[in-house]
Amino acid sequence: MSKEITPDRLTKTYIKIRAERSALSAQFKEADAILIRQQDSLKRALLDHCDRHNTESVRTSEGLFFRSTKTRYYCEDWDLMYDFIREHNIPELFDRRLNQTNMRQFLEENPEDVPPSLKIDQEQVITVRKAKK
Repeated sequence: MSKEITPDRLTKTYIKIRAERSALSAQFKEADAILIRQQDSLKRALLDHCDRHNTESVRTSEGLFFRSTKTRYYCEDWDLMYDFIREHNIPELFDRRLNQTNMRQFLEENPEDVPPSLKIDQEQVITVRKAKK
């Protein structure tokens, strides 16, 4: 005799699967963090090798490694950055994406003022929460 599929059973099963996935994810993140630390240690050793031997690349029987310079840019004062971008007319310094939370808030506060070319994609989703005991 099969059990009836009820919203209670579906919810219970969903929560059980979510908990299992969460446990697996935590295990993975813990194991991955160990591997990342090991790789970082090896990277430092390889960079030290390049420094000691004044070289940019090394070919070994196992492969090739080389050093390069990675540059990242970030902003400490967005108001100053906005002023600078406007002053120099260089909006291309920004990425082309919308802040989802701010756009939603703007549209809620200004439903009659939808920006031109704005596309909105919506889908129905289910959120499941564990009952409080």
